[in-house]
Amino acid sequence: MLRLTEQNQGIHLQGELGMAQARKALLELQSHLSAMAETEIEIDLAGLERIDSAGVAVLDECIEWGRHQGKTLRLVNVPEHVEETLKLLTTESRAAEEEPSREGSSYRLGNSVFRIAASAKLFLYLIADAAYFSIAGLFNRRGIRKGEFVNQCILIGMNALPIIALISFLIGFILALQSAAQLRQFGAAIYVADLIAISMTREMGPLVTAIVFAGRSGSAIAAELATMVVTEETDALRSMALHPTRYVLVPKIYAISLTMPLLTIISVVIGIIGAMVIGFVYLGIGIKPFYQEVLTVLFFRDIMTGLVKSLIFAWIIVLVGAHYGFSVKGGSEGVGRVTTAAVVASIFWVILADSILGLIFYFGQGLEY
Repeated sequence: MLRLTEQNQGIHLQGELGMAQARKALLELQSHLSAMAETEIEIDLAGLERIDSAGVAVLDECIEWGRHQGKTLRLVNVPEHVEETLKLLTTESRAAEEEPSREGSSYRLGNSVFRIAASAKLFLYLIADAAYFSIAGLFNRRGIRKGEFVNQCILIGMNALPIIALISFLIGFILALQSAAQLRQFGAAIYVADLIAISMTREMGPLVTAIVFAGRSGSAIAAELATMVVTEETDALRSMALHPTRYVLVPKIYAISLTMPLLTIISVVIGIIGAMVIGFVYLGIGIKPFYQEVLTVLFFRDIMTGLVKSLIFAWIIVLVGAHYGFSVKGGSEGVGRVTTAAVVASIFWVILADSILGLIFYFGQGLEY
């Protein structure tokens, strides 16, 4: 039995509010609410002994009905057992009654620092695992798929050759074209060969190759590993006593460590060929004089600088892609997020590493330019 009594700026409910009383209670509540002139009305539930899903629906309907009438209804003095039922069954959001927590700038800054620290910790663990299993794999092939190294060399390296060759040719072509317009004013057109040879060997060759690798192979590594995590394939590998880093990542590290320097050499050669085309067509420089000038200006340290950079860039790309792949959260949407983040982070760290290595090689003992 349900009893309704009007109080100051509110209605007091006593008894039970269940299926048997639902229809009558709804009509009575709406009648009382219509007669009340206040816009802020409290519904006191202190005397409510029992409520079921039908009773919760009655209260939700009254709150919604009052909102359309321009009245705000609040449930007060809710007993604990009634509160539990309301939380379980209500469709009316009551979160607005509580003051929302506001995160200050200090909290957000601290939270960001903790997230970065946790991510850095996981990345260091990944570097340690990758270094250990890569070195151990040279002496013990157990836990690494047979033939996977060759397969990864084809997927990561050989399949990237056409796009790297095209971009390198165009970069050498454009660099030579832009610099020739200035150098020919001073009768120094032949020095286009010097400029292109040094810039492609030391900087543009490794950097262009790394950026193409980051967008192509780095994203593929992150997407593959993230998909394996989402589909619980990595857990299946662990259940078979196979470490995911050794089984999946190590062949990629071997493959990219071999193919990246090789593709960098090809990128440098094709870039110089692109400049040679401009020298022959636009500047009237013969192929043989251009070639001899390139050999004159290049030194072994220039070639080694580019190769060392390419090797470090390769490790950055594969480790960053693996880090984001293993850190995925969520389903397919998470895979897309970490793939995009891996490409952006790889390019950023490659450019940052290029700047640092450039300073080291410039000021390093015995490597002055």
